[in-house]
Amino acid sequence: MIDESLVGKYPGRWWHPVEDGARIKCNLCPRQCVMKDGDRGFCFVRQNIGGEMILTTYGMSTGFCVDPVEKKPLNHFLPGSSVLSFGTAGCNLGCRFCQNWSISKSREIAALSEKATPDEIAEAAVKLECKSVAFTYNDPVLWAEYAIDTAKACHERGIKTIAVTAGYITPEARPEFYSVMDAANVDLKAFTELFYQHLCLAHLDPVLDTLKWLKKETGVWFEITNLVIPEENDSAEEIARMCDWILNNLGDDVPIHFTAYHPDFKLNRPPTPHATLIRARNQAIEAGIKFAYVGNVYDVERESTYCPKCHECLIERDWFELGVYRLKGNKCSFCKTKIPGIFEKNKGNWGRNRLPVVINHDDVHPGLPGRLQCGGP
Repeated sequence: MIDESLVGKYPGRWWHPVEDGARIKCNLCPRQCVMKDGDRGFCFVRQNIGGEMILTTYGMSTGFCVDPVEKKPLNHFLPGSSVLSFGTAGCNLGCRFCQNWSISKSREIAALSEKATPDEIAEAAVKLECKSVAFTYNDPVLWAEYAIDTAKACHERGIKTIAVTAGYITPEARPEFYSVMDAANVDLKAFTELFYQHLCLAHLDPVLDTLKWLKKETGVWFEITNLVIPEENDSAEEIARMCDWILNNLGDDVPIHFTAYHPDFKLNRPPTPHATLIRARNQAIEAGIKFAYVGNVYDVERESTYCPKCHECLIERDWFELGVYRLKGNKCSFCKTKIPGIFEKNKGNWGRNRLPVVINHDDVHPGLPGRLQCGGP
């Protein structure tokens, strides 16, 4: 049975008292919320209770689903394998275009959440034969204590871990958080401060700082997602500046996914034209980025992986299902060029399956179809 003492109100880390003694300051994300007793931070799930920082969603999830790892999206991390995905409630950004807003903006924590300890989640991944567990749907940074403990439990059982995140975390907190992550997909939402301020209620520089730190200071495999929104961040000039920054600061082998926007939450823009995604991908490749993809559209050619030297198709993708697979270990089977990423000897065979599951503390069993939104990264 679940230990009820580990559910809900859990002592938080990364905070300090403010000088007046009546408030505390959160040091987890760059927002650095200051809270008096009873106040919650912007993320809603971190709260000042009696002068202490409390994470109010530890051990609570909005649900569990087995996905293909390509859905995170990660194209160079255990291709074709299955991943147990879950998230909690709340978010530390205020994106007007949030594609998972029913989860990330939820205030009905008690009604929406299932209970599961880190050990139960790790055991579920083993029973479901998942290669990894993904902290996703909402940003795991704001529930870092729960994510870190779950990651440790997964590693004890040989299960790898993935953070799907906006990268909005302080230099103080990120070493401990990323020390237990094997892979990450970082959502680089745009490449202007104006976009981040007006559409995300956040700032660009902390995200760029996280990306540079991941590349230079860690061994975490990471890929970048850019949700391309018409009339907001889709200009050729902005895409060009972003690609140049990636090349100059991260190198040419970090994969980038240009994904299609659909109208959701509070932003009314038309869906991203397929041609815009193609243009963005072409710009990235022409700039020198070796691995650029499109997403949220059907495009086998531009979802597949090619050798940057001989240009042969190495991993064919039809949505999330793999076709031809021409890697030998981590090398092109044609010209032996090393392909960056984390690969096993053989591709996985999970395909495009989606399996909602329920962890009931004694066993793991299929969930009800449609009970969990698993459509976002």
